[in-house]
Amino acid sequence: MAIPAELKYTKDHEWIKMDGDVATIGITHYAQGELGDIVYVEVDTEGDTLDREETFGTVEAVKTVSDLYMPLSGEVLEVNQDLEDAPETVNSDAFGAGWMVKIRISEPSQLDDLLDAAAYEALITG
Repeated sequence: MAIPAELKYTKDHEWIKMDGDVATIGITHYAQGELGDIVYVEVDTEGDTLDREETFGTVEAVKTVSDLYMPLSGEVLEVNQDLEDAPETVNSDAFGAGWMVKIRISEPSQLDDLLDAAAYEALITG
């Protein structure tokens, strides 16, 4: 299972890719595998400013519905509209076209609390 080294991770199985003060956020390959076939992604927080750990959307799979949590505080700048018509993209390309939201972070110090690839791998492999 790929765990890209250039990304940061959360214990909630989300990945974060930083570009300046903008973070692209999605769920990890491990998370999509645990969820199974994703049939619906709902994110209706575009334009909202949310705190870390607040719910920014949900992912619905055949077996379950899971909340999506903000890994960093910030304003939701963009939602991946492509997932509305093709939610299965999260299964097929979790670290690429399956991204969920882009946010402008408001607390850069929170980046220090994220996991690097090695720490995330240790988390999921036990």
